[in-house]
Amino acid sequence: MIVAETPFEFFTVSYLTRIGNQSAGNLEELLAGLEQCSDASIFHHTFQTLSSHHFLTEGFSNDFAQWALAEAGRDALAEQFAALDIRDYTSIAALRDDLCRVLRDFIAAFPQFSRQEALDRFYFCESLEVTMPCCPKATTLDEFRHGVATISHASFHFHFVTSRLRLQFRSNDFSNWLAGSLGLNPLAENINHIDIYTNTLDSARAKMLRLVDRERRKHEHDSNPKQDSAG
Repeated sequence: MIVAETPFEFFTVSYLTRIGNQSAGNLEELLAGLEQCSDASIFHHTFQTLSSHHFLTEGFSNDFAQWALAEAGRDALAEQFAALDIRDYTSIAALRDDLCRVLRDFIAAFPQFSRQEALDRFYFCESLEVTMPCCPKATTLDEFRHGVATISHASFHFHFVTSRLRLQFRSNDFSNWLAGSLGLNPLAENINHIDIYTNTLDSARAKMLRLVDRERRKHEHDSNPKQDSAG
């Protein structure tokens, strides 16, 4: 059994939501808000929204898309916002740039909609993150499997989704540790390919556990090969 020198430490996370002083009643105002709001606000309306609606596999994945559809009545814009996959981003700045680009292009193409009042205003909020260790550290694949099976939705989302922003590359805490500390690169890659949009957090976790169990069975087989019977 491989034992990691650097253990995996599981964290749980809570988010305190704060309503900012910015709001938007039309597309021009939304663009100004996107350009000026805090990084914590962009995070809240994209990464954090995905966590809040972890049980859904249909519909729009961020608050900007939802507002564009339900309040501004701009279906095409909503689809373009929703097409921005947060798995592609390792920084809030890059995500903000693309959100602004999508909205600027839409306003340029349909200037008649830029000042049309929405049914309800968009209020920019912020997520303030509070983290703490939540369960025993893991140094083996068995211990890691137990931890993944027992952590909360918030903890799973923290390690599997928002970790991209901390790691600054397109991976997650789980895959990073499995590859770097246990040398299980194929397992790490397979876990990183689990789709967070077509799965709930529960089904994503279940897929991860199946992949881990398959790896455990392989190691058990390798460490206990069948012996030929004596003649």
